[in-house]
Amino acid sequence: MFTGLLENLGYEFTGGALFAAGFAAAFLIMIVFGRWYINAMRRWQKKGQPISENVPQSHLAKAGTPTLGGGLIILAMIISSILFMDYHNPMPWIAIGALVWFGLIGFADDFKKVRSQGRKANNGLSKRSRLVLEGIGVIVLAYFINQTMPIYLPEYSLAFPGGYIFPLGILYFVLAYFVIAGTANAANITDGLDGMITKISIPTLLVMLAALYGATRIGFVPNAILLPTAGGLFPVVGAAIGALVGFLWFNSAPASIFMGDTGSLALGGFIGTVAMLLKVEIVMGVASLMMVAILASSFIQTFVYKLTKKNGVGKRIFKMAPLHHHFEMDGWPESKIVERFFIISVLFSSAALLLMRM
Repeated sequence: MFTGLLENLGYEFTGGALFAAGFAAAFLIMIVFGRWYINAMRRWQKKGQPISENVPQSHLAKAGTPTLGGGLIILAMIISSILFMDYHNPMPWIAIGALVWFGLIGFADDFKKVRSQGRKANNGLSKRSRLVLEGIGVIVLAYFINQTMPIYLPEYSLAFPGGYIFPLGILYFVLAYFVIAGTANAANITDGLDGMITKISIPTLLVMLAALYGATRIGFVPNAILLPTAGGLFPVVGAAIGALVGFLWFNSAPASIFMGDTGSLALGGFIGTVAMLLKVEIVMGVASLMMVAILASSFIQTFVYKLTKKNGVGKRIFKMAPLHHHFEMDGWPESKIVERFFIISVLFSSAALLLMRM
């Protein structure tokens, strides 16, 4: 919107300028409206997000903290993106579509939890409902992602670092499920401590920004796949980082509001979708390994427990899953876990950048 008006006056926006504009707009929305939004959520929810029984007892001190902070993140990203993006480019619309779809799934889950005020782990949407809704979204997103690819790339293909392309056919939709829904659920599981998912996601999104530059500038990344329409993602990626930095102002310990499933599922779905739009699924997978490890810890705990279950009791690999709760039970302060996981996320993101430079 604004870019079109200014370009008519002779101004030209580069990718960096669009990124900065999206970042600044989303950050300002979060800072200006954050306190008002928190107070509104507190009045509406009254008791806030119920504290699950499957977390350390220390989390009971957080009772009454409102949730659905992801709603403001989504709004900030959408408004900021629409202000500066190219309406004729399908890529930003697909990224926003993923954000909204997974955000709606998360909202349904959060709303049910707040309304029921139950402490059971399964008091939100059923696993089957979430899997079906996520699957529908992935199929639609994967189809439209493929339609944005230039004609010199094989349809429904996977790219490896170094510019190697492998057609997948129908398996492309399986890949999409692991990348998009997998990232969404990894982000959801990671959102367990104040500020953690935000701090872990920012280095990952910076890798995405580097990949975006590589896809739109010849020579910036060796052997990168040139995607001319990917430039439309600059304001959207900028808005994502700006909104998260602004949210961290209120979500850092002790959190004034939780992101909730609304934000974590939307954020993960967005990251996975943009990774596929830029054909950097493997690079972004390396950058997201901290989230993947946290998701894997929960899966391993459940799998081993069910495998060894006798007389109603099974073995546990971790003191409590997911991984951050294990360290809490081991006596680590919450702030130390968050900072150390953030450091590890930076290291994984650095490794992803090195992989991208191959």
